[in-house]
Amino acid sequence: MTEGEPLIRWDWIAGHLDEIAFRLGQHVELTLIAVGAGLLIAFGLSLLILRTPWLEAPITWVTGTLYTIPSLALFALLVPVTGLSVLTAEIGLVSYTLLILIRNIIRGIRGVPADVREAAVGMGYTRRQLLWRIEVPLALAVIIAGVRLATISTIGLVTVTSLIGQGGFGFLILIGIQRFFSTELIVGAVLSVALAICADALLVLLQRRLTPWARLA
Repeated sequence: MTEGEPLIRWDWIAGHLDEIAFRLGQHVELTLIAVGAGLLIAFGLSLLILRTPWLEAPITWVTGTLYTIPSLALFALLVPVTGLSVLTAEIGLVSYTLLILIRNIIRGIRGVPADVREAAVGMGYTRRQLLWRIEVPLALAVIIAGVRLATISTIGLVTVTSLIGQGGFGFLILIGIQRFFSTELIVGAVLSVALAICADALLVLLQRRLTPWARLA
């Protein structure tokens, strides 16, 4: 940014709407893949923990360790193996969702009242029916709360993947810093925040739609 240049050049924004749209799509795609894959893996691990409680400690330790590794360090470790690729970005992003999601899934299912479980068993529900018809629906509010947190966290972390050639809006931030061009930097940062807010709002609406009984409590 040179002296006298405006903080935001609206003409640049108007002339780069296609680029901004592309980065939006990339940011959303990276986030959806990471949260979706993370949720599937976390749900499977959570069921394993619920059926085999002694596995909770080692699984929590591994996912907790992954969560504490700085994102730049994790991507640096992955690049020699998987290269500057989407796979590298997704391995890192998925890793950071697991601890959050596992904790919420387990807490939600364990939080189902014992008398509700006993009533379902008394009505002849199998273990699978109990899980999918009683436990998961009643735990949805807590599970979606974990998905919200994982989604917001992932949207922020996606910007870091710009350092390995991905990044969505993070690419605009990185290029803006390299060029000392404030418009690009601000656009990337503001849109990243706006995307996180919009995603959280949509998940809140989804939670209300899927758990109408929660509003009546």
